[in-house]
Amino acid sequence: MSTVERLIVIVLFGGVDLLDVTGPPEVFSLARRETEEAAGYDVVLAAETMDPVTTAAGVRILPDLTFDDLSTRSIDTLVVPGAVQVDGHGRVHPLTDPAVVSRVEQLAGRARRVTSVCVGAHILAAAGLLDGKRATTHWSTAQQLAADHPLVEVDADPIFIREGDVWTGAGISACLDLSLALIADDLGEAIALRVARQLVMYLKRPSGQSQFSVPLEQVSTTRRIEDLRHYIMRHIDEPLTVADLAEHGHIGDRQLTRIFKNELGTTPHAYIESVRVERARNQLESTDATLERVATTCGFGTTDTLVRAFRRRLDTTPTEYRRRFRTGPA
Repeated sequence: MSTVERLIVIVLFGGVDLLDVTGPPEVFSLARRETEEAAGYDVVLAAETMDPVTTAAGVRILPDLTFDDLSTRSIDTLVVPGAVQVDGHGRVHPLTDPAVVSRVEQLAGRARRVTSVCVGAHILAAAGLLDGKRATTHWSTAQQLAADHPLVEVDADPIFIREGDVWTGAGISACLDLSLALIADDLGEAIALRVARQLVMYLKRPSGQSQFSVPLEQVSTTRRIEDLRHYIMRHIDEPLTVADLAEHGHIGDRQLTRIFKNELGTTPHAYIESVRVERARNQLESTDATLERVATTCGFGTTDTLVRAFRRRLDTTPTEYRRRFRTGPA
């Protein structure tokens, strides 16, 4: 295999998430090792200056070069990590420094492909690189991405999405899945599989596979909807219908549906299913309960209903989910 030089540039800026920056280089370095450097990856960290950059974790990182140093170089892959700020109410807000956005826009023009990690998608969107494209980001900021950039088709479920020469990744750890996908695109599935084995990862979670987290923490503004949510949690193992919830809330069925749509952006039935799936996930991860037991205690009734919900919500089966994510007794 002949060596092809591929310059991978990772953008550095203050407050960046540490794993967003350090994850991809680890994966690409393993590709070099597994192919005896035939992969030709040259991974560099670029920042505005050569001063140390302090990450969100407090760890300082030294850049390899500045953005200006790249002004005449051809970039194979531009990797844009993310950064967030948490407000006093615990809400997560992605950071999009205009200076960083401007630099990313400039660098993207010289890159064969552009990728974002986690909330780095907000930076790509601000640079206009996601307009007219389908993209993903961490589920906690997906609604904001869609609201701030209506030209972007936001899909919060997949681990990563490829749209031509633009790739977007979901959660922070999904940078590993995304990097494996880039290697598979460059060097083939066989080499990517060898790298995945070194990482003790599954090659590879399909790009369409769910982020494996049901977002149950939507912020509601009324006491009534909070009361209904707590009621659902307390009675999740029982048959729950719209009529049951409406009666508990002393409102009509249509009003209940309208409240859920306005406050949580979903229907009562879909919300109940999401709570049940989340409860089942926790049991599959931490207990040795049978699927029949999980289905019963989580309100699915039958294992068939449990399986269908997992396929619909997480694009996998309860058995496969337990095999991958079990942390409890064998």
